[in-house]
Amino acid sequence: MTITSKDNEQIKHIKKLKEKKYREEYNEFIIEGIKMIEEAMQENVKIKSIIICDDCKTQGAIPNELMYEIAKLNCIYVAEKVFSTITDVINPQGIMAIVEKPISEEKEIDYNETNFLLLDNIQDPGNLGTILRTADSLNIKQIILSKGSADAYNLKVVRSTMGAIFRVKIIEVQNLSKTVKEMKKHKIKVYATDLQTDKSIYDVNYEKSAIVIGNEANGVSNEVLEEASERIKIPMIGKTESLNAAVATSIILYEAFRSTRKIK
Repeated sequence: MTITSKDNEQIKHIKKLKEKKYREEYNEFIIEGIKMIEEAMQENVKIKSIIICDDCKTQGAIPNELMYEIAKLNCIYVAEKVFSTITDVINPQGIMAIVEKPISEEKEIDYNETNFLLLDNIQDPGNLGTILRTADSLNIKQIILSKGSADAYNLKVVRSTMGAIFRVKIIEVQNLSKTVKEMKKHKIKVYATDLQTDKSIYDVNYEKSAIVIGNEANGVSNEVLEEASERIKIPMIGKTESLNAAVATSIILYEAFRSTRKIK
């Protein structure tokens, strides 16, 4: 049966998941598009339901192999006029899914890892998604996110991760400065980005280290700066004084991995 009413209870539930409080209440979030659903299936993410636009012109773009696999799941078929009310994509592919968020018990920091990324009040969903994607490209398994940052399960964040959201453990902490203190107890060097320092990202040892990236407008908070082992910055040769948070993260992470000979 195809859902044709925008007031259908299942449609109302999908719309609710666009808000953080409901994502937390139901422990669910939305993914959209062929690639994201393929990635979720490959990573064995628990998919609660698949929503398919029954009469969208783009529905034919869904590969037959994927249609065969999703037919085994709980599928909800909706009319195009209904799908248009639940998608945030300008040119939707006519398919989305409700998936289960990782359980909180899986969100403890594993201090046995050698490289860590801490995000201090990152606000832009596009930045956060790009940072997650970069971290995944370097096989960073966990990201520590301060409370008050953009929600990692926001639709825009999820979409811009291009599947990295399923492979990187996202740990939200109440007090980032306390987390930094704890990291130092585990012999982890914590490098906080700060435009006021003279120390370059090329002047430090990244073995067993954590990098802190700050808020787009205000940088790393004073509380975290005070707890950090050292402060570092990307040298600026031209007149530009600072870089986009996602760009800066990519530069520092790749330097950290290059200098520890983890990549060539």
